[in-house]
Amino acid sequence: MSKSTEIFCRLPKSIELIQDYQDVTPLPKPNLEVRCALYSSNGERFAYTQPNEVFIIDTTNIAKLYHSIKLDSDEIFDLNFSPQGTYLCLWCKPAQIDAVWNNNLKIFNLVTKTFIAEWSVRNQNGWKPQFTSDESIFARGGINNNQQIFFYEIDPKSEDVININTPTYRYKSELSYSTFQISPGKNPAIAIFIPEKSGKPANVSIYNIPNFNSPICFKNFFKAEKCQLKWNVLGTAVLALSSIDHDKSNKSYYGETNLYLLGIAGNYNSRIDLKREGPIHDITWSPTAREFAVNYGYMPSETTFFDARGNAIYSLPVPLPRNTILYSPHAKFVLVAGFGNLQGQVDVYDRQNKFNKVVTFEASNTSVCEWSPCGRFILTATTSPRLRVDNGLKIWHASGKLIYINEFNELYSIGWKPQDLGKFPPLKILEPAPESHDSAKEYLKKKEGANGANAAPKKMGAYRPPHARNSNSSTTTSSSLQQRELQNQIKNGPPGLTRTKVVPGAAPVVEKESKAAAKNRKKREAKSNKQADEKENNDSDKTSTPEPVNGQGQGVIGGVASLEEKKIRSLLKKLRAIEQLKMKQANNETLEATQLIKIQKEDEIRSDLLSLGWNE
Repeated sequence: MSKSTEIFCRLPKSIELIQDYQDVTPLPKPNLEVRCALYSSNGERFAYTQPNEVFIIDTTNIAKLYHSIKLDSDEIFDLNFSPQGTYLCLWCKPAQIDAVWNNNLKIFNLVTKTFIAEWSVRNQNGWKPQFTSDESIFARGGINNNQQIFFYEIDPKSEDVININTPTYRYKSELSYSTFQISPGKNPAIAIFIPEKSGKPANVSIYNIPNFNSPICFKNFFKAEKCQLKWNVLGTAVLALSSIDHDKSNKSYYGETNLYLLGIAGNYNSRIDLKREGPIHDITWSPTAREFAVNYGYMPSETTFFDARGNAIYSLPVPLPRNTILYSPHAKFVLVAGFGNLQGQVDVYDRQNKFNKVVTFEASNTSVCEWSPCGRFILTATTSPRLRVDNGLKIWHASGKLIYINEFNELYSIGWKPQDLGKFPPLKILEPAPESHDSAKEYLKKKEGANGANAAPKKMGAYRPPHARNSNSSTTTSSSLQQRELQNQIKNGPPGLTRTKVVPGAAPVVEKESKAAAKNRKKREAKSNKQADEKENNDSDKTSTPEPVNGQGQGVIGGVASLEEKKIRSLLKKLRAIEQLKMKQANNETLEATQLIKIQKEDEIRSDLLSLGWNE
């Protein structure tokens, strides 16, 4: 990690500014809930919140307190800097005072240290005012409807309070817009999206500010309820990623997405044709503004690069499970990764060397990924509330080497301090990775030890239900109920009889039948004798069956299954069903109430089996 680069970490009740692996957070440090923290776009200011106060840190050199804004009654929930860091916008908790909503959105001038505007915005979604790159104009949406956009000219040196009810310019439409985005660059423009409604197509229109009479570029299209607008860094073209929640063709459960390109220079617009079906996972512009990349399609997804006119110039050769694309600040490298519900594989390609792959490494459970301002390092972090475990940050060299790691109990947000590219010369070839910090060395050592311990996994036996675990049996694998039943029959003879132990050398002992078994046998013998007498008197000897001795002999008494055996078989069948239900329960499968009742009867069934002479 470069010594001049800096990272902020927002914790539940604290913040940390880390530079050259050291905590450089100025005093006083926060001790109450920190709901928001961020750098300005130029990296000269850093702001964080306390419940009723905002602290602004000067981060041009050594971090030090610049100013604090205290609000007596308003709780601060969100912050946003203007492009050059001159203005700080605050969104506070909406509240009604005498049936009137408070002015919970405030704009603070950090030069004059005064509030210049305030109004009421109850919805936190889309609350942020938008500024032109030179900060001469800011825009806000309509309060009661989305048919107007108001523009105000501002002077950073003036302490005058702006009258929100008298805008300098105004955009007005017959249809309600869904979102708008002001372009960067010297000639400010605004892109406005109007969603599809009542059979009328959706529309993206681009206007030069403040000329709203006719658009300089527009595109009509269907299947669009929402739209994400992304300008390139020069403000000469915008990507419009439209989406609809329901796919009428029923090809996708997740709806449908389409990508459109609109350019100011040359007044062109086109739909970007993608060679595979499926959702669009990510789009991003190159810092050069001369190309953009799209990751799309059903997993494994495809990644394709397009020029500024929407012509495909290159596709990565092998589809992989990826959903994130990030250019390095100098556009030297391209990071293509699979985060979220994917495994966290990260590929780094050398864009300036025919997309040669530099490295592949794994950063599992990543929720934040950013290139460093110098373009040589990659930050990955696991944050709450998306993941409540393994929170922390990792710094990787572009070669895939782990350089630094810092773990936290809870990490809410994180980010690099923005810095001017002029401070870091562009890379022609990738420099050798620096030596890893001690934290990374210890982490890798622990990981290697854990992998070594798991190198020879313990041999797994067959599944044993909970009631059969922790037994003192010397066998290495547990047998199923059916196997035990067969073994029991082989050892102890037919079901219904109890095996009598024999003293070695003694005369064999004839086992006694139960009263019910003897009674049933006599009935069968009498019936057989009666049938034999009617046919032949000689057959009587053949139909009689001797008593089994020592458990040896035929499988059933008298050649017919006894009532006891039938009952034992019925009980064993129920027991096998209970064992299967227990296996489902152990696998966290949901059981019905009747199935749970069956499991509760296991002890009763085993007791009945024992009373009938069956042993496991």
